[in-house]
Amino acid sequence: MIATRFVEDPMTGDLVVHREADVEPILEANKALYTSGDGYTPSRELRRAASVPMAIIEKWRNELGVDVFDQNDRAKVLQLLDSNEYRFLRTAPGTLSRKPKRVFRP
Repeated sequence: MIATRFVEDPMTGDLVVHREADVEPILEANKALYTSGDGYTPSRELRRAASVPMAIIEKWRNELGVDVFDQNDRAKVLQLLDSNEYRFLRTAPGTLSRKPKRVFRP
């Protein structure tokens, strides 16, 4: 859950939005999943790769202009997930930024 607070900046009078989220439970679950196998389902048809908290999704959109829900940004999202900076979001080993053989499109 993301908590939102609105605070007036005493110097400028501007309204400042503070957003906070406890992402620690998600990160701990990611660590446990990462060490529990290769991420594939028993049929090997699907593979879990990452779990990204909404706070990080917002951060990427606001600071990097990357929208995880936009197919046009898919390559950028995969690059971020492959980077050392965001390795804590991964739930299985491997590389994501290579083009997959099959892509699920809803």
